[in-house]
Amino acid sequence: MKTLLPLLAATMFAAAPAGAAPRPWTAVAAPVATGSYLIGNPKAKVRLVEILSYTCPHCAHFAAESEPSIKAMVRSGTLAVEVRNQLHDKTDLAAATLARCAGPKAFPAVHAAFLARQQDWITRAIEWDGANAARIASYPQTAQLRALADGAGLTAIARKAGVAPAAIDACFANETALNAALKVSQSTEVAAGTPAFILNGKLIQTVTWAQLQPMLRAAGAK
Repeated sequence: MKTLLPLLAATMFAAAPAGAAPRPWTAVAAPVATGSYLIGNPKAKVRLVEILSYTCPHCAHFAAESEPSIKAMVRSGTLAVEVRNQLHDKTDLAAATLARCAGPKAFPAVHAAFLARQQDWITRAIEWDGANAARIASYPQTAQLRALADGAGLTAIARKAGVAPAAIDACFANETALNAALKVSQSTEVAAGTPAFILNGKLIQTVTWAQLQPMLRAAGAK
């Protein structure tokens, strides 16, 4: 019996990794060369670049329609999605700056929350900007963006998604994060509008989710 116990223990421990939970790829993000974030398995067979704007209603609609299937594909490790923000206005810049400087750990949750609650914070942003734009016009640009982000409720959404208040303060303390967001936007000039996609290197524009989904499946996303 004594000789069997060590052998049994070794067998059990050797088999444990096979039953381990798969990595939660939907919560994994990493910075890439363009300055944007890649969500999912960096070695995924299928790479999708999503070019979007946080103030684009079509982008929010696309996200709501595609989210369950996209998440399943990313979760499987067969699809990775790079998010590139094409900036359309100052509210968009405030949101993209805040999402980027949330850092890789919080980015997936912040990104999803901004799109899911778009109508709420855009309405607030329009109302707040109309009442306060003239008052803060002399502020530095970073201070104006921070005030707009606060007034729109974007910073509150970011905090709820896991971004620490100190990180939000640092985000708007200087122009580093702002300039990084602008640089990402420059890399989206290939697209005429949003949402647009680059699937394994091929630009795809003006498609619906019903059209894009079979393209992802054909490329190998599961």
